Amino acid sequence: MAEVVEVHKDWSGSFPSGKKITVVFVIGGPGSGKGTQCAKIVSHFGFTHLSAGDLLREEVKSDTEQGTMIKNLMHEGKLVPSEIIVRLLLKAMLASGNDKFLIDGFPRNEENREAYEKIIKIEPEFVLLIDCSREEMERRILHRNQGRDDDNMETIRRRFEVFQQSTLPVIQHYEKMGKLRRVDGDRQPDMVFEDVKAVFAQLNTQANQGSNVSRAQTNPFKRWFLDLFCSCFDVADRRN
Repeated sequence: MAEVVEVHKDWSGSFPSGKKITVVFVIGGPGSGKGTQCAKIVSHFGFTHLSAGDLLREEVKSDTEQGTMIKNLMHEGKLVPSEIIVRLLLKAMLASGNDKFLIDGFPRNEENREAYEKIIKIEPEFVLLIDCSREEMERRILHRNQGRDDDNMETIRRRFEVFQQSTLPVIQHYEKMGKLRRVDGDRQPDMVFEDVKAVFAQLNTQANQGSNVSRAQTNPFKRWFLDLFCSCFDVADRRN
């Protein structure tokens, strides 16, 4: 079993108070098509796409002390502490200048989720699950990995097992909260994205409705007009 090491808190930051930040987690097994769907979401809805795995690899390439530590952990077969992963995510979020974030392949396990809630403290709007059958994911990985050392069925199935064991509790957690959104990932990417677009369209509708209410509440004239409008209907109802 991989050994977990302690993390040193060498970086922190936070968003301005009162700033609305939208976070969506995208979860799916290896070969489910997360990357393809994330690229389409970024193009259509203006989210910043962040991958925990990519951020770790970028940090390893850097000459920083933390990058060297992460590299050593990986070589030794140890787990990179969730706190490091979450702080890399937060750093990238703050540096992006955006307020809408698509976090890909995260959280992978309950420890990731708990570290995120402790450090970033921004509840996801929802969790998008690309629900793809094991057979289809196997077919895709074998097709795209031709010629690679890790394209054998034993390695692929081990990756599936790790995903199921680690990520299933995360999926169940957000499902209980009513935040899980499933789409059928077995189909062609464009067909999958039609369902994805419908999920994000609901998010935009909710945001617009909230914005209209907020503007009315902060504008005295609009608030007066809404009160008058509602009172007129109230009077009409009483007459009837």
